[in-house]
Amino acid sequence: MRRGIMNLNEIKRVLISVTDKTGIVEFAQGLSQFGVEILSTGGTAAQLRMNGLSVRDVSDYTGFPEMMDGRLKTLHPKIHGGLLALRDQDSHREAARNHGIDMIDMVVINLYRFEDTVAREGCSLDEAIENIDIGGPTMLRAAAKNYRFVSVVTDPADYTSILEEMKQEGGKISETTNFELSVKTFQLTARYDAAISNYLGKLTPYGGDSKTFSDTLTMQFKKAQDLRYGENPHQQAVFYREHNPFPASIANARQLHGKELSYNNIMDSDAAWNMVSDFILPAAVIMKHANPCGAATASQDLSEAYRKAMETDPISAFGGIVALNRPIDKKTAEEIAKTFLEVIIAPGFEEEALNLLQAKKNVRLLQISGEYQRECLGLDFRRVVGGLLVQERDMDSFDIRTAKIVTRRVPTEEEYQALDFAWRVVKHVKSNAIVFTARDQLVGVGAGQMSRVDSVKIAKMKAILPTKGCVLGSDAFFPFRDGVDMAAEAGITAIIQPGGSVRDEEAIEAANEHGMAMIFAGIRHFKH
Repeated sequence: MRRGIMNLNEIKRVLISVTDKTGIVEFAQGLSQFGVEILSTGGTAAQLRMNGLSVRDVSDYTGFPEMMDGRLKTLHPKIHGGLLALRDQDSHREAARNHGIDMIDMVVINLYRFEDTVAREGCSLDEAIENIDIGGPTMLRAAAKNYRFVSVVTDPADYTSILEEMKQEGGKISETTNFELSVKTFQLTARYDAAISNYLGKLTPYGGDSKTFSDTLTMQFKKAQDLRYGENPHQQAVFYREHNPFPASIANARQLHGKELSYNNIMDSDAAWNMVSDFILPAAVIMKHANPCGAATASQDLSEAYRKAMETDPISAFGGIVALNRPIDKKTAEEIAKTFLEVIIAPGFEEEALNLLQAKKNVRLLQISGEYQRECLGLDFRRVVGGLLVQERDMDSFDIRTAKIVTRRVPTEEEYQALDFAWRVVKHVKSNAIVFTARDQLVGVGAGQMSRVDSVKIAKMKAILPTKGCVLGSDAFFPFRDGVDMAAEAGITAIIQPGGSVRDEEAIEAANEHGMAMIFAGIRHFKH
């Protein structure tokens, strides 16, 4: 908390009503040392009394009992008058005296866990409704509005600093601190109301099926850090984090070494981590400008996976982002240290590996904890001028053996493994996307082209490793046979593509003419 030079408000009376009781006894004990009168309700009051604190029930103060199964307990003029009264207004003080309203100088409140309630499997609408807090947000908003005179505390993490300020100021809190607490409170109530509206907005009346998307969407993100600049130096930028980001994500990564991440670092790191997490075997991915320039797996040895990923395109890999889906050992770190890289991402770093990589001044090391969830992880957002595009994340799990074989030749077992690898890679390449792969290694990438045949051409041109005997993955169908013909010229033996073109038969015929195997996945992986 920052202390300012504005008015100091003495804390004489506090109302405490918390769902999260972390640290509340110790905080109340600290307040009591300043002679503060404590008003409280229900379970909070009981816990405070059990720990020897003197507590006055809100119902005793208001003269009204709790009723209607606890729905009505703090919605009373003696509560809200004590929170909203302007202490420097004679008319407000007189009204308070005439109606027996005492000033309440601090409220300590956190809200019913609505988000946790509705996240539980089988949560009913009735259960969700009963977990909508009315009294709590109402008191919070009243106290936050009157921040000049009232301290409003919503976060147990603030208890220590508040008590410290009261010790320094003789039981008083500065108006500057109150303002900061007020802002934090309105941010909390905004997020709370957003959770309720987003939940209810997806429901249909009378028990009908839920809608995939709410009629309105309200989101809140918390600033994680200011960035030096955006995609380019003339653009200002900042990184915001979700309130509860998924554990195994870039938003939750712990930086172990290196200077602050840039806008482009974060974008590429997210792309690299999402891609490497699509593999079960030890895997390494090298990302450059949101496209992979290297990817490989190995049966056991992570250093082998990294070495093979680097072989794809070592020139483009310079200054890239590396993500690995296993903790980095010394052997892998030694390989990584041979090339300048911007960011290295992994679930962990063995001590020798960490020491070795930390010797490189400019590399950023990110550790991501938690198991990556291969199911749908919520929503993707894309801002357009005047609006927002929202879609489910492209996390569709696909069994390569369910793909439809459309050519006379059936893929061999090794081709099936290569096709599975290619399909995992191509979904992370900007459309139009073509990849050439071996069974466990990316060989060529054609990304972001306006015509699919050009993507094939670029994949062939960029390939440093031999393409003969490789397979091809295409994120969408071939509109003409020319892409298949060009793939055959490169020595491609099998293709996986979604299918669905009016000229599918031409592509199939071309594959048959070249003795290739072709399978249709039936799903598309455009990435714009």
